[in-house]
Amino acid sequence: MKKFCILIALLFSGLINAYAQSASPFKISDLHITREVLNNIDDKTLSVLTITNNGKQTLPAGGWSIYFNSRPMQVTGIDSLSAGIKHINGDLFRLYPLKGFAALKSGASKKIKVLSTEVKNITDLSSGFYLVWDKTPSKGYNIKHTDINPTQQVEKVEAEVAAQVFSRNKSIQDIPLDKLPKVFPTPVSYKEQEGAFKLTPEVSIITEIEFDNEANLFADELSAILGKRPSFVQSPVKNIIVIKKGNISGSESYRLSVTPESIVVTAAEPAGAFYGIQSLKTLFPSTSWGAIQKEIAVPAVEIEDAPRFGFRGFMMDVGRNFQAKKEVLKVLDVMALYKMNVLHFHLNDDEGWRLEIQGLPELTTIGSQRGHTIDDSKNILPSYGSGSEIGVNSGSGFYTRSDFIEILKYATARHIRVIPEIETPGHARAAIKSMDARYERLMKAGKKEEAGQYLLRDLNDKSIYESVQGWNDNVINVALPSAYNFLEKVVDEIRIMYTEANAPLATIHFGGDEVPAGVWEKSPAVANLLKTDTSIKGVDEMWHYYFSKVNNMLKAKQLYLSGWEEIGLRKALVNGEKKMVLDDRFANENFHADVWNNLSGNEDLAYKLANEGYKVVLTCVTNLYLDLATNKSFNETGQYWGGYVDVEKPYYFVPYELFKNLKEDESGNPIDKKKLEGKTTLTEFGKSNIVGIQSPLWSEIIKTPERFEYMLLPKLFGVAERAWAKNPEWAIEKDTLKSKVLYNKDWSEFVNIIGKREIPRLNHYSGGYNYRIPTPGVSIESGRVSANLQLPGFVIRYTTDGTEPTINSTIYKSAIDTKGIIQLKVFNSEGKFGRSVKVQN
Repeated sequence: MKKFCILIALLFSGLINAYAQSASPFKISDLHITREVLNNIDDKTLSVLTITNNGKQTLPAGGWSIYFNSRPMQVTGIDSLSAGIKHINGDLFRLYPLKGFAALKSGASKKIKVLSTEVKNITDLSSGFYLVWDKTPSKGYNIKHTDINPTQQVEKVEAEVAAQVFSRNKSIQDIPLDKLPKVFPTPVSYKEQEGAFKLTPEVSIITEIEFDNEANLFADELSAILGKRPSFVQSPVKNIIVIKKGNISGSESYRLSVTPESIVVTAAEPAGAFYGIQSLKTLFPSTSWGAIQKEIAVPAVEIEDAPRFGFRGFMMDVGRNFQAKKEVLKVLDVMALYKMNVLHFHLNDDEGWRLEIQGLPELTTIGSQRGHTIDDSKNILPSYGSGSEIGVNSGSGFYTRSDFIEILKYATARHIRVIPEIETPGHARAAIKSMDARYERLMKAGKKEEAGQYLLRDLNDKSIYESVQGWNDNVINVALPSAYNFLEKVVDEIRIMYTEANAPLATIHFGGDEVPAGVWEKSPAVANLLKTDTSIKGVDEMWHYYFSKVNNMLKAKQLYLSGWEEIGLRKALVNGEKKMVLDDRFANENFHADVWNNLSGNEDLAYKLANEGYKVVLTCVTNLYLDLATNKSFNETGQYWGGYVDVEKPYYFVPYELFKNLKEDESGNPIDKKKLEGKTTLTEFGKSNIVGIQSPLWSEIIKTPERFEYMLLPKLFGVAERAWAKNPEWAIEKDTLKSKVLYNKDWSEFVNIIGKREIPRLNHYSGGYNYRIPTPGVSIESGRVSANLQLPGFVIRYTTDGTEPTINSTIYKSAIDTKGIIQLKVFNSEGKFGRSVKVQN
C-alpha cells in the first residue's frame, strides 16, 4: 500500500510539473543574444553569437528558429554541427538548431562562431533578432540583443581617425564672430553698412499682394520670436519691413537692404522675395529662436543675390525606414532656410511603400508594414532590424492622402517643389507583394479579370537573380500590360493629389537603378513579347522597351521622366563582358538623370551623359551621399561603400570640374590622379545640361528622427553653399598652391560661420535639430596630447582619469602632459556633446 501511495504521488507530481510547464512556457523575454566581434580574416569577420537563457525554464534543443537582419553570414568550424544559418531574402537570415544543439537550461549559454562579410563599423552588425516556434510559425517574438566590439581594434582606429582629423583641422583659423559675413549661403554681393535696424514687437510689414504668402509666413515666424504678430500696413511708417516688387533679373533673385530706418526686400517673383527673407533671418542672432525677444539688432547690409543652380536638391528616402510627416516638415524648414528648392521624395523601395493610393489599399495595408511573415500576404518581411512586431517599428508607416497633400502645400508655400519617386522596375518588392495580395483577394472573390489588372510579376517566371541587397523577387516584369496599368494608376492618383494641393508637378522619378543580372530571362511573358515584337533585340533590350513606354505615358500627361543614371545607359558587350554603356536613344527626350556613380572607372559618367544631351543632376556619391559615414571610426554610423563624407566633402565639390574634387577613393585613401588622365571633360553643350546638384540620404541605417538629423546636419550646409553660391575663387585658380591658400581661407570662414552662427541657430529653429557634434582631432607628440576642432565655437572638455568628460570637466586650452588615459569630448553652448575620443598618453 505504501509503495502504491508513493507511485500515485510521483505520478501526481509529474502531472503537476507537466501542467506547470504548459502553463508557464519558455519566456522569450528571458533570452539574450550577444554578438562579439573577434577579428578580421582577409575580407571576412569572425564573430561569436552567444545565446543566453536568463529565465527559469529550459530552452528546448529544437523546435524553434531565430531570425535576424545581417550582412551575409554562416556558422563556421565545429559549431556548424550544432547550428546552421540560412539566407531567407533581402538581409533576413534564419539561425536554426541541429542535432548537436543541447537544450539551454536556466542560466546557460551557447556560443556559435560565425563568419560574415567584413565588419568595418557598427552599421555592419546584425540586428532585429526574434524567435519563432515551429508549432506557431506565423508568430515571432523579439529578443534582446547587445554587441561587443573588439576594444583594441576599435580604439586603434579611433586614435588613427583622431590624428587624421587633427591634421586636417590644423589649417582652420578661428575668426571672431563680428568679422564673419552674416548671411548664409554666401550671397553674390554683400556689403556691411553702419548701424542696425531695431526689430521690436511693434514692427510693421508693408507688402504687395503678389508677395502675401511670403510676408505672412515671415509674420508668423516673427510672432513666435517677438511674441506678437507684426501688423500689415498700407503706407510706410517707422519700424517697417517692406517686401516689394522690383526690376530684378531672375525668378529666385533678390535685393536686401537693411538700414537703421527700414528693411527692404526687393524681388521680381515670390521665390526671390522668399529667399530675401531667408537671408534676413540669418542676419538675426542665432539665439533669436530660443526665447521671446524684446529687441533684435539686425545689422545694416546691402545684398544682391541669385542662385548658381536652379535645382538645389535633397533626396529623402522613407522607403527603407519611415519618417513621420512631422519630420518631413522639419526637413522642409531647414531646406527652405538655406534656399534649397527640390525635395526628391523616395516613396517606395523593396522594404516599404509609403503613399496611400486610392483604389489600391494593399499598397499601404501590406506594403507599408514590416514584421514576421511566412508569405508576405499580410505584411512584408523584416528588414534592417525592424523585428517581428508589425506596425510598431521604424520599417512600418505611410502617408495618408491628407498627409501628403499637407506636405505638398507646406513645401509649395516655401518654394520647394516635391519630385515623387516611384522606384521601378527594380527595388519594387513592396509594390510587387502588395499587388500579389490584391490578386489573391480578388481571385478568391471570383474576380479573375480584375485580379490581374495591376499584377506586377509573371506568375510563371522561373528567372533566378539576386539584387545587391539580397532580394530574389524585387523586379517588376516589364512585359506585362498590367505593370503599365499599375504605373498609370499611381501616376494619375499622384497628379490628383498635386492638383488638390495646388502644387507644381513637372516630373515623376521612376528610379531605374540596380536591376540585377538574370531578371526576365526565364519569363514566359517576356519570351512571348520578344516573339511578337521583333524590334526588341533580346532580354537586355526590355530596359529600353520599358522606359520608352513610361516616357510616352508621362509625355501624354505633360510630364517628363526623371530617373537614376541607368535611364541613359544600356547593356552591351565590351571586350566579351557585359557592361553598362551610354545609350543615345533617349538623349533628346528631356530625361533628367541623377548621376551618382563617380567611383573608380566612372569618374566622368555625369559628363558623358550631359555631353550626349541628357539633363544631369549631379548626385555624386563620393561627395554628396549624406548616408556615408563621416570617417573610418568603428563607432561612426553610416555606409562606406562609396567612401566617407563629412561636412567638407560637399563643401569642396566642384560641379564643372569633378576631377578637381576627387581627393579620396572609395576606401578613403588618396586618389591616384593619373587614373583620371584621358577622362571625358565637360563641353560647353554639356555644361548647359547640368541642371543642378542634390544630396541623397538613404535610410537603411536610420531608425529615428534623431539619427536622421544626425546624418543630415551639418553636412547639408556644404551642399547648400555649393548649390547656391557662385563658383569660388579657389575652384577657378589654376595655380595649385594659390588655390590651396584661397581654399584654406574660405574653408576657415565657412566652418566659423556654421560653427558659431548656423549650427547654434538650429538648437531651437523649427523645434531644434539633433545635428552631429564632431569628435575632436587629437595628436600625441613628445608625450603631450594636443587637440583641435573642426567647428570653432564649440568647446573641448577632457578627463585624465579615464572617465567620460561631462559639462563640468576641464576645458581644453593647451597640450596635456598628464600620463594615462585621456578622454576628450566636444560640447556645444547648451551642454550637448558628441562622441568622446580616448587616447593613451
